[in-house]
Amino acid sequence: MRTYDLAPFYRSTVGFDRFFSLLDQATADGSPGYPPYNIERTGENAYRISVAVSGFSQGELSIVAKENTLTIKGEKTANENTAEKAEVLYRGIAARAFERAFQLADFVQVKNASLENGLLHVDLVREIPEAKKPRSIPITSGVKAPQVVDASVAA
Repeated sequence: MRTYDLAPFYRSTVGFDRFFSLLDQATADGSPGYPPYNIERTGENAYRISVAVSGFSQGELSIVAKENTLTIKGEKTANENTAEKAEVLYRGIAARAFERAFQLADFVQVKNASLENGLLHVDLVREIPEAKKPRSIPITSGVKAPQVVDASVAA
């Protein structure tokens, strides 16, 4: 009997569990482990995605939020100055382009993004509209039934 570890499928969701649709995404091309990232819950309705993008400048990164998908892309531009100065004997630092997509729950919006010390931080907040929030209905007791007025008695 085989058991399958489905934990990696839950890593790219923020705000809710999406099992069956993530199985379709598991067959997508690309390196599933690059770049590494963390998803943190910073408050009741606040999240932070931190992506390790060392070696990428702010201009080489782009963040696009469309519908319920957050896409982070990195495209490394060739640096001619470094190529002319030195011959690279061993290249261990990844300089490849990447695209990482995250599925967001309903009403999750991108608050801001920052790049510091090789980490791209994307802050998310879940803001549910008042019309969609559950509301409490008070229950009263002792409500009298409406009185029926007889026309012959009233005249």
